Amino acid sequence: MVLRLEYTVEPFVAGAPGPHVQAALEAAGEAGLDVEFGPFGTTVAGADDAVIDAAGRVVRAAMDAGATRVSLQVERS
Repeated sequence: MVLRLEYTVEPFVAGAPGPHVQAALEAAGEAGLDVEFGPFGTTVAGADDAVIDAAGRVVRAAMDAGATRVSLQVERS
């Protein structure tokens, strides 16, 4: 089984991801998981512990870089 984390970082500007979005993306990538960057959100998938740990890193990185909101959704696939 795999956990899948989908997150959105705001403020959101179509076609121009700000430093808060980039920081979250880098944090997700550093977790060594599969990362899919999309136009409205990013998906991270992998083992339970790795995804849960990555969620904390993503939120911290985004907020430290100026995000006003980070929305998370986690599901088991």
